[in-house]
Amino acid sequence: MKKLTIVLLSFTFIVAACSKGGGTNGGGGTTPTPPPVATVEVGDIAFKVEIDTKEVDYAGIYGALSGSQAINVNVTSTPFAKDGVTIDLSVKKDSDNSVVSGSSVSSTTAGTNALTISNLTAGVLCTATVTVTAKTLDTKTCNCYKTFSKTFKIARK
Repeated sequence: MKKLTIVLLSFTFIVAACSKGGGTNGGGGTTPTPPPVATVEVGDIAFKVEIDTKEVDYAGIYGALSGSQAINVNVTSTPFAKDGVTIDLSVKKDSDNSVVSGSSVSSTTAGTNALTISNLTAGVLCTATVTVTAKTLDTKTCNCYKTFSKTFKIARK
């Protein structure tokens, strides 16, 4: 008897669930509310620039031994931007602001990123600017792609 009651109740619920309602969207009930738009918060970007495994002295002048200088950009943000970051390097002469060198790493999720400054001329002081930009849109705090830059001076000896 209990089994028959359970079967009849189940059948009643199934029929009720499949019946056509009198809602506003063609008989299917009321229009469902769309889910809220997900907000994403991207942490502040933290990184350091290293030459020969030592962090650059951002207030001093680095003396390069040749026309090119390898650098590492170590992104230390925690948490790392979900979609990675873009790293841009721009080197300009201090005397006339002309571009000496530039390169970029697009959409990396690596902590350590190797770049090279090239075309350094002996005795010419330059300013290198490293800019790291998150590839994830921060929709919670600024509705922007967070970015941070560091600069240092470099000259070929």
